[in-house]
Amino acid sequence: MNQTHRLRIALAQINPIVGDFRYNSDKILEYIQRAEKAGAQLILFPELALCGYPPEDLLLRPAFIAESQRYLLMLSSRVQEIIAVVGFANGRGGVYNAAAVLRRGRIIGIHHKIWLPNYGVFDEKRYFQSGTRPLLIKVNDIRIGINVCEDIWVPNGVAEYQAIVGNASLICNISASPYHANRRREREEMLTSRARNCGAHVAYVNMVGGQDELVFDGGSFVYSPEGELLARGPLFEEHLLVADIDLQANHRTEKQIYFHHEYQLEEADAGDLRSPAGSPMPPKIQPAPEELSEIYAALVLGTRDYVQKNGFRKVVIGLSGGIDSSLTAAIAVSALGKENVIGVLMPSRFTSRASLEDAERLAHNLGIRTYTLSIEAIVQQYEKELAPVFEGRERDITEENLQARARGNILMALSNKFDWLVLTTGNKSETSVGYCTLYGDMAGGFAVLKDVLKTKVYQLAEFVNREREIIPQRVLEKPPSAELRPDQKDEDSLPPYAILDRILAEYVERDRSINDIIAMGFDEPTVKEVARLVDRNEYKRRQAPPGIRITPKAFGRDWRMPITNHFTNMVRE
Repeated sequence: MNQTHRLRIALAQINPIVGDFRYNSDKILEYIQRAEKAGAQLILFPELALCGYPPEDLLLRPAFIAESQRYLLMLSSRVQEIIAVVGFANGRGGVYNAAAVLRRGRIIGIHHKIWLPNYGVFDEKRYFQSGTRPLLIKVNDIRIGINVCEDIWVPNGVAEYQAIVGNASLICNISASPYHANRRREREEMLTSRARNCGAHVAYVNMVGGQDELVFDGGSFVYSPEGELLARGPLFEEHLLVADIDLQANHRTEKQIYFHHEYQLEEADAGDLRSPAGSPMPPKIQPAPEELSEIYAALVLGTRDYVQKNGFRKVVIGLSGGIDSSLTAAIAVSALGKENVIGVLMPSRFTSRASLEDAERLAHNLGIRTYTLSIEAIVQQYEKELAPVFEGRERDITEENLQARARGNILMALSNKFDWLVLTTGNKSETSVGYCTLYGDMAGGFAVLKDVLKTKVYQLAEFVNREREIIPQRVLEKPPSAELRPDQKDEDSLPPYAILDRILAEYVERDRSINDIIAMGFDEPTVKEVARLVDRNEYKRRQAPPGIRITPKAFGRDWRMPITNHFTNMVRE
């Protein structure tokens, strides 16, 4: 009968800062100490935890790679009895996305990531070479497979090879997997399948934190060989997940699998480990949040990290009394605290009394400081100076945009004077079709709702009000309006958002053709007009501030359309 070894494993879902090697290495050492106090024998850190993820073109700088290697050597000298698996950028023989195994003051082995994702937000083939030799580490008489992120996503790939050919009883995957809604379920389904195919325990650690547009949600896992969830970490917060697992030596599986590649496995001896003292730790499975709670938490974390990691303390928001600025302000307060959020009311002759009252009530409910700065005199002066040039022409969108740009100038002036970061309030529906003003409401440093469709904005506002009224009820009930001309409503220029958002989800997020969307039952002229607006407003989106990604396809890293573009997304009959 095979002997069973109890292993106490720690999964450190930490929030590193790209390029801050000292901060990241101190964080790694802190979590190693915490794991040792918990009696853990093996600790996993996320993908590229030492340098932060994604470092993008910093990887092209030799000095950056040199620092990564220097700090790894420093870390290895500080690791003693615990086995630590740390993600870093390795520059030896090329640049690799690597996982180093550290113990007893030395680097025991290194795994180079084999499958490099090059889709969506990923550009890894731009920076890294592919590894060729999956790593196994030998502990007592058991083997543990080490791999990185995409290595485990590919079926019949690295993980199965390590388990079935390499006889690994445990597969350890270190990841930096970006968040989008329902991503956790996709990971759970994949890991359940992978554990069963491997016939081995699977431990998966994921990074947490915001990095520019991306949010990493943590939610680390441990699975049994039967695909049973044994432990799960929380989402959107740093956490040390500790779990006991029973590993069987000389593990075998009868599964017959066709592998994509035959690999030459590399094995490193990590030395012996004693079983942890005391009774086994009970499993900890953090509850999974509902979708709206999950999205709201992602927006809060992405906002907090963008503001704080870029050296800001306070943010400023133009409060219109509308749904978008109200939700943005609520998220900012959740992220930064009410003392670090400033609201600015900027009424014009077209601003309704109700909108001013709603903005004031929102600010009161949130407890934030506000300023009221009228744009009327500024706009009138603009119009006076332009009158000789505009003589003989009717008022149109030009005068509406002057108002938006006056507001943008005020917010940027406050930003310059007081070092407040301007949070823009536009949502994905508006930016998709260009229902926004360049250098006006698009002016700012960060777009919190950039990837949130208008219908989802309303759902999130209801979520904010789930315990008490924060966003005034009238804001949720009144028709949305930019209030740049008398009695203006968004639906004067756009289809109802319930229809618009469904078309946008198909055209933008799922890449459906115009004909395909029409075939779903949508009105043909409406679909064609929405597609036309999306296509012709790429130049605006290219100049928009970064914002938080919460869908599988967001404007920014996911979306790289040419501005000069004559292609019509119609299937020819």
